[in-house]
Amino acid sequence: MKFFCGVILSALIFISLEKVGQSLPSEPIANSEHLTIFQAVILGMVQGLTEFLPISSTAHLKVVPVGLGWGDPGVAFTAVIQLGSIVSVVWYFWDDLTKITIGTYKSILKSDYQSPDFKMAVGIALGTLPIVFFGLLIKLFIPDFDNSPLRSTVAIAIASIVMSLLLGIAERVGSRKRNFEQLDIKDGILMGMAQTLALVPGVSRSGSTITGGLFMGLERATAARFSFLLGLPAITLAGLVELKTLLDEGFGGIGLIPTIAGIVSAIVFSYVAIAWLIKYLQTQDTWIFVWYRLAFGVLILVAIAGGMLENV
Repeated sequence: MKFFCGVILSALIFISLEKVGQSLPSEPIANSEHLTIFQAVILGMVQGLTEFLPISSTAHLKVVPVGLGWGDPGVAFTAVIQLGSIVSVVWYFWDDLTKITIGTYKSILKSDYQSPDFKMAVGIALGTLPIVFFGLLIKLFIPDFDNSPLRSTVAIAIASIVMSLLLGIAERVGSRKRNFEQLDIKDGILMGMAQTLALVPGVSRSGSTITGGLFMGLERATAARFSFLLGLPAITLAGLVELKTLLDEGFGGIGLIPTIAGIVSAIVFSYVAIAWLIKYLQTQDTWIFVWYRLAFGVLILVAIAGGMLENV
């Protein structure tokens, strides 16, 4: 029921925004004093629909606005609207998160460190450390990483193609025999290591973790579910850091209202994407994402070679 309500709500919002967008200025983001509300909502939609599908939200948030002639919205805005996706994860997995939290608390009181809830909590905590560690190293030693060649459109296209091949291999060789109840601390650490690949723009955090989960023998839906829960701390930390940057700069070049609009849009469309993916992977394989990522990367390279898209 939640899924269908989300789809209906998303459709109504999109139809309304289409009409609103016709009355709003459509200047390129890079040349406007503020990001328009319509542009922010569209980018929130792109963020929401691609954050949890294994196709890279970073890649789409870079390529889609550039392709529309809006320019690059920037790393700060991209990271902040991810907070909307976090709200959706908490919303969708509220029962799981409550169970894990209460179960972990009871396990600590009883010194029962073998309980599934305790192992899940520790696995998520330890699985978050690798991306935090390597993320801090990048901040310290590559201060201009956000403007590095790794964030270029060509690099994103190559990352998309490489990850499509890895996901295809994982789909082919993965045993898919282990369910959510069989996860342990080691799984959290291994998937956390896979998550660090997402520091490379275009890799996709959900793509790298779901791929890692399949290599680890997890069922497809289990890999996706664990990927979303594991991503909670990492995405939240990244979003809060960039939110502080925006607050310090007074939302310069973006604007408070467009930022809020982008976050709300991301909440709605993230929820739809999460609900759809979990349901889809219960009965279907991941080949649709393999072929999509491969085509996405190839089309970007072709567009750049043909002068239809800038390598920015």
